Amino acid sequence: MNPKINKIKSKKSKYKIVCLTAYSKNIAQAIDRHTDIILVGDSLGSTLYNFKSTRSVTLEMMVRHSQSVRQGISNSLMVVDMPYNTYNNPSEAFKNCKKIMKLTKCDAVKIEGGLKIIKIIKHLIKNKIPVMGHVGILPQTTRGKFKSKGKSIKERNQLIRDCMLIEKAGAFSIVLECVQRQLAKKISNSIQIPTIGIGSSNNCDGQILVIDDVLGLAESKMKFIKKYIDVKKIITNAAKNFKIDVKSKKFPTKKHSY
Repeated sequence: MNPKINKIKSKKSKYKIVCLTAYSKNIAQAIDRHTDIILVGDSLGSTLYNFKSTRSVTLEMMVRHSQSVRQGISNSLMVVDMPYNTYNNPSEAFKNCKKIMKLTKCDAVKIEGGLKIIKIIKHLIKNKIPVMGHVGILPQTTRGKFKSKGKSIKERNQLIRDCMLIEKAGAFSIVLECVQRQLAKKISNSIQIPTIGIGSSNNCDGQILVIDDVLGLAESKMKFIKKYIDVKKIITNAAKNFKIDVKSKKFPTKKHSY
């Protein structure tokens, strides 16, 4: 198994795992020293392309962005989201995951779902494709308003079973999206692989956020988001100052001319 994956698994219950998304070389390079995992998420659909859902993201889009991100990563484990409708059955999943792995040189892929995709996970693991699971809210198939998971006993029991099955199938970690905090704690304590939370409390073994949300570039108002800096404001001010310099003929000077 990839040493980076073993390192992630060894952090279980010992050290918090830091994960962020990236869609380009420059962003990946900037965050690589501070992350354990960089995910090329299909969230790029809404973040970069203004799609209404991740279902419009294509395999080709994921390949292009992942190829860029790969160039900016030296240390982190690189995981790529498999887009909607690219892993409907074991053979299709293997074909597309193999393509992603070959063209992007990523370390692993992430797929959404529980019981329904266990055979797919087993097939991928058997064919040496590392898999990160994803339960709770499933953006690729959830329609309408996103609601936290784990409110009913039936839902709680199903999520616990799903995570146990995903672990048994061979996945090296699982993303828990918007899973209620006590359930996230129970799941994390019930399995031996790391849980990566997004909106699922600090009871998970690690946390992931979309980089554009962290940087203040996106308009999302999801409860679990924390903006650490207002990069949009910084960019706006830089563009404003450039405009002033150009119009006043202060730029370019001799220093910036051949």
